[in-house]
Amino acid sequence: MRAVVFDLDGTLIDSLPDIASSVNVSLARRGFAPLPARDIERMIGDGAKVLLTKAFAARGSEMTEADLEEFVAYYTIHAADETAPYPGIPETLAALRAAGHKLGVCTNKPEVAAREVLSLLNLEAYFDVITGGDATPFRKPDPRHLAATIAALGGGPAVMIGDHHNDIAAAAGCNIPAIFAAWGYGAAECPYIARHPNELPGIIKEMN
Repeated sequence: MRAVVFDLDGTLIDSLPDIASSVNVSLARRGFAPLPARDIERMIGDGAKVLLTKAFAARGSEMTEADLEEFVAYYTIHAADETAPYPGIPETLAALRAAGHKLGVCTNKPEVAAREVLSLLNLEAYFDVITGGDATPFRKPDPRHLAATIAALGGGPAVMIGDHHNDIAAAAGCNIPAIFAAWGYGAAECPYIARHPNELPGIIKEMN
């Protein structure tokens, strides 16, 4: 049975409101004006460090390690203030589990924050493995990040589901198929496209 690995932000959960709020808290601490959420949306996908680097660069400044530590601490506490699963995600996860798939998460978000938000949204129990961006020396699009998640799931056939080109590239590097989550934040070229989470079980079934 094919293991199913999900990206987190923009795939399982709509986390933009809380990410944007946390970024703007970090900017405000340094005296900078907030960024529009639509601008921050385009910065999501490469992990907290890259996100903050881009945000401070947009204000003509540089992120410090203290900024990063404060951001992660603040976001972890506020990760589910306004964040919610995309419609159909809980039902889809339940259906995939019932069909016998092992489920994993491979995200560039720090693992503590990823686990916290999944727990708060009652999604954590669906997953056999959760691999954060700081859990290995590698992050997507490096395929070794995804490979570590698949190995932890027991190896064998797998599929990656995500809304970002990093997800599609990591899957290609692992020589496994990917499904582009068209409801998310990013854009990518991919043979398999899901417009709604409830399409995923059918697409995955056709792969087997």
